[in-house]
Parts: sequence; structure tokens; C-alpha cells
Amino acid sequence: MWSRLFSPRVISRTSSWRSLFTMRLKTEEFQSLFTNGLNGLAEVFEKHQHELRIAGGAVRDLLSGKRPEDVDFATTATPEEMKHMFQTAGIRMINNKGEKHGTITARLHNENFEVTTLRVDVQTDGRHAEVEFTTDWQKDAERRDLTINSMFLGLDGTLYDYFKGYEDLQNRKVRFVGSAEQRIQEDYLRILRYFRFYGRVALRPNDQEPETLDAIRRNGRGLAAISGERIWVEVKKMVVGNHAAHLLELIYNLDLAQYIGLPPDGNVEEMKRVWQNAKGHSPKPMTILAALFHCAEEVEKMDIRLKVSREEKNLALFLVKQRRELCKSQEEPDSLKPFTDFIIDSRELDSQSKVCELLKYQGEDKLLSELCKWSMPRFPISGHDLRKMGITSGKEIGTNLQMLRDVWKKSHYQMDKDELLSHVKP
Repeated sequence: MWSRLFSPRVISRTSSWRSLFTMRLKTEEFQSLFTNGLNGLAEVFEKHQHELRIAGGAVRDLLSGKRPEDVDFATTATPEEMKHMFQTAGIRMINNKGEKHGTITARLHNENFEVTTLRVDVQTDGRHAEVEFTTDWQKDAERRDLTINSMFLGLDGTLYDYFKGYEDLQNRKVRFVGSAEQRIQEDYLRILRYFRFYGRVALRPNDQEPETLDAIRRNGRGLAAISGERIWVEVKKMVVGNHAAHLLELIYNLDLAQYIGLPPDGNVEEMKRVWQNAKGHSPKPMTILAALFHCAEEVEKMDIRLKVSREEKNLALFLVKQRRELCKSQEEPDSLKPFTDFIIDSRELDSQSKVCELLKYQGEDKLLSELCKWSMPRFPISGHDLRKMGITSGKEIGTNLQMLRDVWKKSHYQMDKDELLSHVKP
């Protein structure tokens, strides 16, 4: 694949303290980025003689043969210079929240373009950084987390790679830029970003470099100061990626679980079994993580730390409660009935979705396939039908409705209204 991405022309340049590797990209994915909006943006920067390049994850995706969902840009122009350029060209700017970090968002041809001035970190506290602007591309690349995320791509297709990111991407290696210890201490969330990108890039589950894992182990305590919301974003992405079970086990081996909302003595073996069951069925992140919890109290503690959504918390509580209780019938192992009965009785809008996640958890592939095709039948009786028969007591109506619902379930939801009402004694 790699040989098809580039023209044969390759240029390398090395000095005593830096190495710049360049080559020319010529893929359809790259060319597809050049909309009227991007062409207009490029013209503005060229007119004012400021460099503009694609940065970070979009470069990684393009080198992997993917069209990136989001494209970030970097430039030698300062925020004030960008504002002047855009105002002169009559280009609207939106969302000025990023300006103090050097980011200006321009809107051209109904597209938004985030452009950030090259930066160097002046001071970091493990969560945030104070930055200064620079015109040195290598210094900006040096402050990024991973080599595969530190590359730039010129709008003419030229790749600018200072830290062997392209080589690491080819070899499916995930490495920090420069010193792993230093990069981690600049932002401890990079520990989890390392695991997430490892799942996206690496071919083998256990190909981490020992010195990288040592640096993570030494600095894991720093995750305690990171907000739960930021941690949850990374954990969710990691859990649905490749090698998720191995990476979660590694998190326990490196003594990180206690800092990121997971139970300190989580059931790792159960999690590995569940991941093996569910990995081919696009499980929700919480379906895998639920296997680590021994009880509902541990789910509550996780929620306090990570501030997950109500839907995610409820799914975890449901799986922890029902994983041993709501199971296929021993007498009729191929029957969906225990699960469909539960869905109908629960009367919750998301009950079928929860039960599908439970079947993934349990490894019941056949039943999962059937339940995905199943549509909940409509119970044909209402309180109005009973009132027409002369039953007026609310309590009696409720009792009869529950009795009829049980009869209806036993008939595998086949009885119609007249058949069911025949069981009612006026």
C-alpha cells in the first residue's frame, strides 16, 4: 500500500540536531480535500506569504489511505495576522474561544477551517500549557504527543516529518515524540492517548516498548488530576478499538485503574472473556467495561469519577444485575422468550437495546441475531376494553391487565383481543 501513496521523489535533509524527512503525497483522499473553501483559504495565506499546512491526525489518516473526518491546519501567521488577513478578504470568523491558544476559525463556502499558529510550550502543569507562538515547524512538532501525530503536510502534497512518524506508521509503532517521560508530564492524559492510538495502529497486542511502559508506570498517578470527562473520552475510544482487552489488562498491570474510575480489583479475566464474545458485534464501550465491576456500588463510584451519561450508567447497572439472572432457558436454549418477555415487561424504550448488549456480553450470537430482527408486538388490550366489560375499579383493571399480559406472553404473543378478553370474569 505504501508505495502507491507517493511519487518516487524522496528528499531527506539532516543537520547536527534535527532530521527532516519529506516526500510527495498524491492520493485521491488528499485531492478530495480541495474544496472551494480550502482553495479559497490557501489563496489568502499565499497572498500574504504565510505558510499553511495540514497538521496532526489528518496527516496520519491520509498516510494510512483514509480521508480524515476532521482536518486541522497550522500556520506561521499569528492570530492577529490571521484576523487581519480574513477581515481584509471579507471572510467571516466564528468561535473565538480558541484564539488565546492560537486558533482562528474561518468560514468559507459553508465550511469551517480551524487554523492554529505554530506554538512552543513555555510552561505545563500536567493538564494545561502556556504557549508562545513561533515560526519554527520543528519546534511545534516537538511539543506534540506521538510521532505519528507530529507530521505536517503542505498543500502541494509535501510531507514534513521531523521525528520518524512516517516510518513508525509504516512499522505500526506507537512512540512518544522524544522523551516519553517529558511528553507524559506535559499532559498526563497522553498516557490514555498512547493506549488509544496503540489500538488503532499496532498489529500485535503486546508490542509496546518496555521503556515507554516504565515511563507510564512512573507517572500514572498524574491521571488523578485529569478531569473525568477527558478520561472518559479516551477510555471509550480505546475500549472499542483493537487489542482492547490486552490494553485494559495492561492498565491494571501498570496500576492505573484506580486513577481513572475503574475498580482497583476489577475482574480482568471476565472482561477478557466478554471482549472475546462481543468484539465482532460492535459492543458499546460500557458493555466491555461492565465485566470489570463486581457490584452496583462500583458502577456508582465509576460514575462519580468519570461523569458518564445516564444511558451509559444505566447500561452498566443493567449488565451487572442481569448478566447472571437473565439468561437463555435450559429447556429451550434456542428460544428468545426469556429476553423478549423481559423487554415487554420492562416497558422502557431502550430495553431491547440493553438486552442486545447483554447477549453480546454473554456471547449468544444466534440469539443476538434473532433479537436484532425482532419487533416488539403490541399488547392488544387496554383499560378501556375492560371498562367496556363493566370493570370500573382501577385496582381491578390493573390486576386484570397484568393477568392478561401473562396469558399473552405464554401464548408467545399470538392471542388476539377477543381470545384474551375471554379470560376475564366480568
